[in-house]
Amino acid sequence: MQHVREQLAGALSDPGPDAATLVAATTSGQVSATEVVQRSLDRIVELDPLVNAFSIVLAEEALTRAAELDAGLRDGLPAGPLHGVPVAVKEEIDVAGCVTTFGGRGNSTPAPRDSEVVRRLREAGAVVVGKTRMPEFGQWPFTESVDGGLTRNPWDTERTPGGSSGGSAVAVATGMVPIGLGGDGGGSIRIPAACCGIFGLKPTRGRVTADPMAHLWWALGTTGPLSRTVRDSALVYDVIRGNVSTDRFTCPEPATTFAQAADAVPGRLRVGWWTAPATRGLRPDPQHVRAVEDTVAKLDSLGHDVVRTDPHHPDPTLAFVPQFFGGIRAEAGLVEHPDRLEPRTRAVIRLGAWARAPVVEGAMRAGQRLAARVNRVFEDVDVLLTPVLLSRPPGVGRLAGGGPLRAAARSMPMIAYTALWNVTGNPACSVPVGTGTEGLPLAVQLVGRFGDEPTLLSLAAQLTNAGD
Repeated sequence: MQHVREQLAGALSDPGPDAATLVAATTSGQVSATEVVQRSLDRIVELDPLVNAFSIVLAEEALTRAAELDAGLRDGLPAGPLHGVPVAVKEEIDVAGCVTTFGGRGNSTPAPRDSEVVRRLREAGAVVVGKTRMPEFGQWPFTESVDGGLTRNPWDTERTPGGSSGGSAVAVATGMVPIGLGGDGGGSIRIPAACCGIFGLKPTRGRVTADPMAHLWWALGTTGPLSRTVRDSALVYDVIRGNVSTDRFTCPEPATTFAQAADAVPGRLRVGWWTAPATRGLRPDPQHVRAVEDTVAKLDSLGHDVVRTDPHHPDPTLAFVPQFFGGIRAEAGLVEHPDRLEPRTRAVIRLGAWARAPVVEGAMRAGQRLAARVNRVFEDVDVLLTPVLLSRPPGVGRLAGGGPLRAAARSMPMIAYTALWNVTGNPACSVPVGTGTEGLPLAVQLVGRFGDEPTLLSLAAQLTNAGD
C-alpha cells in the first residue's frame, strides 16, 4: 500500500506536459505524436491498475492514428490545434467501434460513428487513447458501478474521485492523459475536478453539441473537457464548441476565442461571494468556507471589487428532479438490453415513471423562471464565487448496498452547489486552490453570466497563475 501511495504521489507531482506544451512540441518536431501517445499508453499501463480510470484502452488504434499524424506532418500537411494530444473519452460519448456502455451492460453493439465532439477532436489532431469509467448513466457523483467497480482518487485511494466524470478526472490528474472528455448534468465535470485537484468548466447550455442526442438530460446536461490548466480547457472548447441541426439547445458564439480569453488579463471585475448552499439546512465543511475566504483575499489583492452577497437563491430541486428522472428514462430507453441494467437503475426508472414528457417540459419552464430570478444577481456582479462541494471527498463504496433513495441522500452534499447552475444553464467552473489538512485538493466554483465563459476563463487563469 505504501508503494501505491508513493507511485501515485509521484504521478500527481509530475503529471507531464499539458496539452498546449505538447502541441508546441509535436508541431515543431521536438517530439513525434507517436512518442507522445506511447508515453501516455505506458503511463496507463503503470497507473490505471491502481485507480481504475479506464474501461477500455485503444492502444493499437491510437498508435496507428499517431503514426498517420506524423506522416502528415512530414508530408507538409497542416497540423491541427491539438496535434498529437492524447485524449480520454467518458463512456457515455460515442467513439466509433466502441460500445457506448453508459457505465453499464445495457449495450453490446459498437457505435457506428464518432459523436460530433469526438469527430472534431480527431480533426484537430487529438488522439483518442481510451474510454473512462462512470456510474451507470452518470446518475451519481461517485464513479462506481456494478460493471466497472470502484474508481479511486489518486490523492487517497480510499476516497472517491467524485463523478460522474470521475474516470476522466483521474486520468488527467495522474498524467495518463492531458485531456479527459466528460459531461455535466448536475456537477459531473466540476465535482470530480474539485476532488482530483484539476480544472473543469461546465459551459453554457447549448455551447457544445449533444450529437448524436438532441439533448443531454433535457436542459441540464452538457459535454466538456477536464484538464490540468485553464488554457488547455480553452483550447479544447475552441475545437468542440458549436452546434448541429439536431441540437435542441444552442448558444450564440462569443466575440473572442476561449484561448484568447484564457490568455487575457481580466479587467477589474465585480465578484460576489457566499458560502450557503441553495438547499436549506446544509452546512459546508469549514475547509471549503476558508478556501472561498482565501480566494476572496486573493481576488482583492488582484484588484477586483469583491463583496459578500446573499442572493437568496431558490432551491432548484423541483426543476432538477423531473429532468433527472426524464433523462435517465430517455437514455435507458435507448439501450439494447434493459434487463442488464443495474438493479438500482431499474429502481430509478420505476421511481421516475411519472416524469413523462409533459412533466419534464413543465420542469424546464420552471427552470427558465428560476434562471430569470437567479440571474438578477448579475446586474450587480460579473462573477459569483462559491464552494464546489459541501463536504470533503468521502470514502469509496458510497453506492454499495443501497437503493436509489440512499444514493440520492449521499449525493446531496456533492451537488449542493453545482446542480443549480445546470438548471439555469449558466457557465460554471471548478478552480483548484491548494490542498486541505488531510492532503486532499481544495477548490472553489466560479459562475458567470449566461454565455460568458470568456470572463470565467480569464479570471480562473489569473487565479491559478497567481498561485504559482
